[in-house]
Amino acid sequence: MPSDAPLPGALDRGLLSPVTVGHDALVSDEAVLAALVEAELGLVRAWAAVGALPSGEVDTIGAAWGGHPDVASLARDAVAGGNPVIPLVGLLKQTLPAELRPWVHRGATSQDILDTALMLVSRRAVDAVLASLAEAEQHLAAFAAEHRDLVAAGRTLAQHAVPITVGLRAAGWLSGLRRASTRLKQLTLPAQLGGAAGTRASFLALGGDAAAALPAHYAEALGLDDAGTVWHTSRWPVTELADALAQTTDALGKLAGDVVTLSRTEIGELSAGSGGGSSAMPQKNNPVAAVLIRSAALRAPQLAATLHLCAALAEDERPAGAWHAEWPTLRELLRLTLGASAHAAGLAAALRVDRRAVVRNLALTRGLIVAERLSIVLGPLIGAARVASLVAAAGAGEDLAVLLRDVPETAGLDIDALLDPAGYTGEAAAAVDRMPGVDPMIGADPVTGADRMTGESPS
Repeated sequence: MPSDAPLPGALDRGLLSPVTVGHDALVSDEAVLAALVEAELGLVRAWAAVGALPSGEVDTIGAAWGGHPDVASLARDAVAGGNPVIPLVGLLKQTLPAELRPWVHRGATSQDILDTALMLVSRRAVDAVLASLAEAEQHLAAFAAEHRDLVAAGRTLAQHAVPITVGLRAAGWLSGLRRASTRLKQLTLPAQLGGAAGTRASFLALGGDAAAALPAHYAEALGLDDAGTVWHTSRWPVTELADALAQTTDALGKLAGDVVTLSRTEIGELSAGSGGGSSAMPQKNNPVAAVLIRSAALRAPQLAATLHLCAALAEDERPAGAWHAEWPTLRELLRLTLGASAHAAGLAAALRVDRRAVVRNLALTRGLIVAERLSIVLGPLIGAARVASLVAAAGAGEDLAVLLRDVPETAGLDIDALLDPAGYTGEAAAAVDRMPGVDPMIGADPVTGADRMTGESPS
């Protein structure tokens, strides 16, 4: 295609990435371009902060940059130099009178501006993700409290194992999201200002000793962190961000994966509102939100791995290709996390439990879900071999309660209580109660369905 030909329509509007549709404006090309201009203006403000430029001149420059260049034309012009900052600087200078043009990009290198802009975009995206996670956490805390004592079949390697509670399972989801939120809040998202090769020589040459404070003023002007050192080829801000985003999608993927499994027709313990249906298969209520979240969780780790690879191959004082590969990779990782977290907030709000299905599934092994408990209680009385024989007979279809009552050594035991799964959930209830934000008095009694606070039965 000739270099002067118009660019085609946007390549990716989410047609093949439904999890991100409506949730990616913060990381769009337009958002990145706005951040690039903001990063350039932040540098002007930093020069003013060290006394090199009158504040009135800053206002003049800021007013001149009120409108942004066309994304498509800037993208086309970026090809020649390998990044969009080079043509952007030329365009920004054209908007100013000659005497102010030297303050555009003063002493900086393209990587300073692009890295800083991506940190600005990342900061806003992370804040949005945190807001979605907080909403999801609130709903999951209420869900865990409501189902604190509802006993369900715990599954290991896809098979019934021992009893747990629905509340404990939800507390596990909540714990994962909270750990991810903590990791995101602890991130350092710094401005970048190192000059051509990270020595900051240009700033000192242009501004004297006062320019030593320029990087800190630059970070402050933009609301970013001051890393102290130049990170042109020490890419920890990017890899730490990538790791936190991947941890977030991991936690969201766990929630979504459990919802997908537990909402299967033959299990039916969970539902998540109205999902995707089918005119040909009216029985379907697909857990679409969970499916979309899983799609993001499956893609995110490989993107994070790519960013680690780029960091490892960031040679010399400016990476040749590794830095360039970061840009779309980081943007896509942010985009997926934005979409997944937003869908998770809706999913958590819509989660519902079918108590009859939970009870039905819990009884499928005809009491053997407490086989571990039987071994612990009966082993000292009748020996491990006899316990194993009883369990095997029950597995073959015999009534476990009858089998146990026929054993003379169990005469003093309450067999019904021994076989009650609710008596073998360990610290499940206590674990839910320990979760910050979970009120154990919220919700219903698992047997009667009555509200624990009011005692009222459901209508």
